[in-house]
Amino acid sequence: MKLLAHILGLCLALALALADMQGHAADILDRCQGLEMDAVAVNELGIPYFFKGDHLFKGFHGKAELSNGSFAELDDHHHLGHVDAAFRMHYEDNAADHDHMFFFLDTKVFSYYQHKLEDGYPKNISEVFPGIPDHLDAAVECPKPECEEDSVIFFKGDDIYHYNVRTKAVDKKEFKSMPNCTSAFRFMEHFYCFHGHMFSKFDPKTGEVHGKYPKEARDYFMRCSKFSDDSDHVERERCSRVHLDAATSDHAGNMYAFRDHHFLRKDEGNDTLTADTIESAFKELHSEVDAVFSYDDHLYMIKEEHLYVYKVGENHTLVDGYPKPVKEELGIEGHIDVAFMCGDGGDGPHIAHFIKGDHIYDVDMKASPRVASNERPIALFKNVDTAMCGPAGLKVIVGNHFYHFESVMLFVASKALPEQHKVSLELFGCDH
Repeated sequence: MKLLAHILGLCLALALALADMQGHAADILDRCQGLEMDAVAVNELGIPYFFKGDHLFKGFHGKAELSNGSFAELDDHHHLGHVDAAFRMHYEDNAADHDHMFFFLDTKVFSYYQHKLEDGYPKNISEVFPGIPDHLDAAVECPKPECEEDSVIFFKGDDIYHYNVRTKAVDKKEFKSMPNCTSAFRFMEHFYCFHGHMFSKFDPKTGEVHGKYPKEARDYFMRCSKFSDDSDHVERERCSRVHLDAATSDHAGNMYAFRDHHFLRKDEGNDTLTADTIESAFKELHSEVDAVFSYDDHLYMIKEEHLYVYKVGENHTLVDGYPKPVKEELGIEGHIDVAFMCGDGGDGPHIAHFIKGDHIYDVDMKASPRVASNERPIALFKNVDTAMCGPAGLKVIVGNHFYHFESVMLFVASKALPEQHKVSLELFGCDH
């Protein structure tokens, strides 16, 4: 009995040690240290998954977590070391595999739908994708018309394979101007080849790389506080794929957009863009704001439970007595996601709007004390990142896209999404 107890104790100690080792592995993996990702794929909600070893990073920030937490069966193949390649099949004409995520490990391919492994998988790569070799480096989906036919592009060393999803034909190509990809993915209708911690945007038909590449992946696909010395701060911030935390425009029409530790300013009239750290212009905030709105020649900036009010000018000056509690100043309790004012846009020049989750509230900035009123649900979105309002209407920003509404009332009442616009392209003039 003592021997059995001793053995059980050793087993428990070993299990705890292994769990501790896995936890430390996640702590050690820091995407901001310039990791070379093994694979990148976008899930059915458009969130990119970055794979490294037996861990993954979800989205553009956050810590590493074990891959088997989301894709349990990958745990059976940990001896393979890592995911070689991954992509999401996103072709509505191919109903059987539409919105499935495929993972390639050594000679095997796994097919998941809504994070559940499909029956019969894993299978040999040659069985599911005949003509495609084992031990791949990268893979990415390529729908029409970006490719001639709905296709998947596979990468192995210098060899490029265009796989026709409908006919299963394979067209082997050579992309001479592009470096060998360690991972690849399609995001916002553009194609990216990652090589080490750098990336290049490429033409999926020819492999041609146009523009100043390679670029640092951390500048555009990670939410990191520090960047390489060679980074172009304006280029990085206007073209980043990381969502905005807050955005507003002041009384002169100058736009401010905040993301993590940095912000962009776009001057009205000449469209000049500047970028800097939040701390350089709003030193009391340091970094990361939750919401910002403009009122009465001041910027009202919300960070956690406190409100900071800055006088707009060449040097932004914190008003005496601030920061103050949000609840005391605005009459709203709890975390605020979005704040904006529409001025004379039909809601009264003194009404501020605040979004928490999928509900919106009004606050009369002329009232004393200020109180939150007119609570109503938002039909179209469960979460909004930020919003800006002006004479032309309301821009609601969710992830990498924004939607235009003529008024707050139409935004709240709408049941169908209006046309989708790209934040980096249409707000900041980025070309990729």
